[in-house]
Amino acid sequence: MIRLYTDGAAQGNPGPGGYGAILKFGGHSKELSQGYRLTTNNRMELLAVIAGLEAIKKLGIPVTVYSDSKYVVEAVKQGWLWGWEKKDFKNKKNPDLWKRYIPLHKKYKPDFVWIKGHAGHAENERCDQLAVAAAQDYDLLVDEGYEKTRV
Repeated sequence: MIRLYTDGAAQGNPGPGGYGAILKFGGHSKELSQGYRLTTNNRMELLAVIAGLEAIKKLGIPVTVYSDSKYVVEAVKQGWLWGWEKKDFKNKKNPDLWKRYIPLHKKYKPDFVWIKGHAGHAENERCDQLAVAAAQDYDLLVDEGYEKTRV
């Protein structure tokens, strides 16, 4: 089983933000992170899941995503995402990221587990550290999906 731990952070919400993700498979572990100059916490939470799934190299292995984001976990587990998709995400936030997530969901069919944030869960704490550090980096990317909607 592939375990994907994720977290996102934004300073100011909106403000500079970042995501952190850890992929674990067998005895292997890979950390991912990236920062953005202007974004939101929910976008970074979702982008952490997307980046983690995009980094998976093997098909056919069960994937479990561990996230402290009720926004992400409940959207998938409660099936809200599919209703949003049917309505082309009308009046929903982050449609660009959800549209990027959907093919990954269909490809990997991940299970989601909500974990309480800042509660001493080692991988969640590390993902938070990665996300915060990425948000404070000097080479922040433009979150085009977010910044385009603010014009």
